[in-house]
Amino acid sequence: MSKSEIEHPKSEIKYKHIFFDLDHTIWDFDKNAEEALHELYLIHQLKEIGLHSAELFIETYTRNNHRLWAQYHIGEITKDELRDARFKSTFTDLGLHPDLVPLDFEDAYVQLCPTKTNLFPHAHETLEYLQSKYTLHLISNGFKDSTRTKIAGSDLAKYFQHIIISEDVGVNKPDKAIFQHALDLAGALKEESVMIGDSIEADIRGALNFGMDAIYFNPFNADKPEDVPVQITHLKELTVML
Repeated sequence: MSKSEIEHPKSEIKYKHIFFDLDHTIWDFDKNAEEALHELYLIHQLKEIGLHSAELFIETYTRNNHRLWAQYHIGEITKDELRDARFKSTFTDLGLHPDLVPLDFEDAYVQLCPTKTNLFPHAHETLEYLQSKYTLHLISNGFKDSTRTKIAGSDLAKYFQHIIISEDVGVNKPDKAIFQHALDLAGALKEESVMIGDSIEADIRGALNFGMDAIYFNPFNADKPEDVPVQITHLKELTVML
């Protein structure tokens, strides 16, 4: 028996439906954002207005974007507030006035970033394997237009029976209502379903509090909270577990 089989024995629970998150789980948000921001840094000549390091700009933006998305997940801020704040707060953190953010920078970023197609390793082969055994669905808190662009450009739609986007439903994960909506749409029961995602609050605790199993995707091996029962660090581990 291989090491991975010892760590992740085949599940004895007979799942029928698997619900995936998209950003940071299948679609590599940070890598795609980094590519887009490098391009926009050069196009908008940000070095000329005082941002002398593209790497520091991207690192600071990534930190702010993660913080704002965490607030968006739980309803503390709106989509428009998130979009308005992420580059302004980045400029402020780097010692520049937020008014120096180019007027069309956010719009250019929202147009460019979703066209990038970097996925986490083994995404396609893992989804293809799981699709042969289970019915797959997607639940995303991402903005609807961006999410559809990501799915189309990365050739992901073929794996999923239903694609549920929070903006269409009117509530975000971790709200129980979006999980119930997803189950109703899929004709699935809680006990035959599992959620896989990277967000402790939105995906994992959201599903667990709803009464559904969850698998935490933890590619950077962050500390796992005690209330999170199962984690993976690579998507391919799912082919051993499930």
